[in-house]
Amino acid sequence: MKKLTVLFTIVLCAFIMTSCNKKKKDLSGNPFFTEYTTPFGVPPFDKIDTTHYIPAFEEGMIQHNLEIDSIINSKEEPTFENTILKYDKSGRLLTKVGNVFFNLLSALTNDRMQDIAMEISPKLSEHRDAIMMNEKLFARIKAIYEKRNDSKLDSQQIRVVEKYYKDFVRNGANLSKDKQDSLKSVNSKLSKLELQFGQNLLAETKDFKLIVDKKEDLEGLPQASIDAAAEAAKEAGKEGKWLFTLDKPSLIPFLQYAKNRELREKIYRGYFMRGDNDNKNDNKKIIDEIVNLRIEKAKLLGYTNFAQYVIEQNMAKTPETVNDFLIKLWTPALKVSKNELVDMQKIIDKEKGNFKLASWDWWYYAEKVRKEKYNLEETELQPYLSLSNVRDGMFYVANKLYGITFDKKTDIPVYQSEVEVFEVKEADGKHLGLLYLDYYPRVSKDGGAWCTSFREAGWDFGKKVDPIVSIVCNFTKPSGDAPALLTWDEATTLFHEFGHGLHSLFTEGKYNRTAGSVPRDYVELPSQIMENWAGEKEVLKQYAKHYKTGEVIPDALIEKLSKSSKFNQGFGTVEYLAASILDLNYHMVNEKTTIDAREFEKTALSKIGLIPEILPRYRSTYFSHIFSGGYSAGYYVYIWAEVLDSDAFDAFKKSGDLFNKDLASKFRKYCLQECGNDEGMIQYKKFRGQEPSIEPLLVKRGLK
Repeated sequence: MKKLTVLFTIVLCAFIMTSCNKKKKDLSGNPFFTEYTTPFGVPPFDKIDTTHYIPAFEEGMIQHNLEIDSIINSKEEPTFENTILKYDKSGRLLTKVGNVFFNLLSALTNDRMQDIAMEISPKLSEHRDAIMMNEKLFARIKAIYEKRNDSKLDSQQIRVVEKYYKDFVRNGANLSKDKQDSLKSVNSKLSKLELQFGQNLLAETKDFKLIVDKKEDLEGLPQASIDAAAEAAKEAGKEGKWLFTLDKPSLIPFLQYAKNRELREKIYRGYFMRGDNDNKNDNKKIIDEIVNLRIEKAKLLGYTNFAQYVIEQNMAKTPETVNDFLIKLWTPALKVSKNELVDMQKIIDKEKGNFKLASWDWWYYAEKVRKEKYNLEETELQPYLSLSNVRDGMFYVANKLYGITFDKKTDIPVYQSEVEVFEVKEADGKHLGLLYLDYYPRVSKDGGAWCTSFREAGWDFGKKVDPIVSIVCNFTKPSGDAPALLTWDEATTLFHEFGHGLHSLFTEGKYNRTAGSVPRDYVELPSQIMENWAGEKEVLKQYAKHYKTGEVIPDALIEKLSKSSKFNQGFGTVEYLAASILDLNYHMVNEKTTIDAREFEKTALSKIGLIPEILPRYRSTYFSHIFSGGYSAGYYVYIWAEVLDSDAFDAFKKSGDLFNKDLASKFRKYCLQECGNDEGMIQYKKFRGQEPSIEPLLVKRGLK
């Protein structure tokens, strides 16, 4: 996932700023008010504490306002240089503090950080709205926009002008004063509600604990899971017992292998009822408020619904196009999932289970099917997937494709002791950027995995700015004497987020508004294409080595993995599509109404015939992608981009060389480095020479 820290994205979506020429206030001891003197100019995490954020945010807004004033009070006629460029490069301090605060809010939060976020969010929303609805600033931008084709601007300058003009229009610049006031109120409320949704979800996730005190209730579980649960219990003051949580490395193995059906149900209910427990962390009322505020926002801006407002900017262009695309995939996926259900029910009946498979049984019996059909258990793979080996494997792929190298650094400040830092260099040894890797779950971290930046790549008035990229995950921790041994899903997740990281590292462009900027339904292309290399035999032989013996993964095991690649794809596709369709349903509501999240969800999913044995990947009350993560009306983008990545990787496969240098060079140039230079499909066609075919996706997922 390409992480959008909601508040900061709201503030900076139309102006990603990198420079400030005004004199800074010297607040004693506040690291944000001086230039970083750390290696490569990384944030001095050891010197930053929570008392520094609010003063830095407030001063950042003051400085940014002064910069805006200098633009609108100019006596000169509006030009690209004195208006667009100055605006594009404004707000350096605000960017500086936001890049640290919002990333740590997700990766290393605490009560004070959450309080600061709630305090600062309406101020940032107000600041952003004041700029986006500034009549004089918009008049100058509009004047340049209207003459853009007659002003001797180059193609990239014209694109920046058009993007900024559209940003202002989409954020209320053309509205009457009373409607602007209404929009400001809506934005302020949304910023707080979206934050609260995420905080509630984090609390719900961390509050659930399954304590097992009978050894027989651990039957079926891998020893690594048992050991990890014992260590977790010891840390929680319950030595001699076993503690399981809703973090994926604890939850998924329990669902896959625990023979105790009652406990499987208990932990799965704990997972799928998050935010839906009628307690202080309940998210149902928040969903009602968010959906209706988004409807109000869309109406104020002249759109029928919020999905129309969001998707207009994407490759798909309209919600109807997205819906048709999803339904086209839904029909074959549902058929495959029903066949998978039949296979599992046969095993239950053969074992005289005397019950119908329920949602909490799917993982457990799917593993039995995997063993029966492919003679493969996921635990067979894990000894070959130590985290360090998988990490080195993704570095190997990047080196073979692009020539870049990764040097581990131990003299770089980190925000948490387990975080690793690598300097990334070009083939000629030139510094490209830094990569932070944060692997393991902790109570202070959001769930899931994402990629973000502490500093974006770009240009600061002629000086190149090198990126500082961060990948944050929640992977299986080391247990006992064993290193962290990843599941196959975790291994591909690391490759996925690394793809986002490469996108950020390779980004180039003179202007912040367009450098690296792509439609939301394109942004998963760089990440998802990397997953394809992870399972190729040639690549596995490089990194999949037994953590004890160093033995390279056997050909027989690779063959099993390959043959099982379409295993359970009906389930995986259906649960994903169900969530995507649910998201679209929420944001295609045309009129304000009372939203009962349970009923809304039930109605939306019954319409498409979702079987009760499968839940959507995210139920409404913990669907953070769309209610607190920047993917509203956009969860569909993963599978939309999978059409692109499947087609792109197919080109490498058909070339006969997984690391085809010509294709890699073109992919880097057009799809990563210069991706913001034109519309998404145009950039893709520059690489591929044609529009993508859906066939490779259907074949890969076993839907054809």
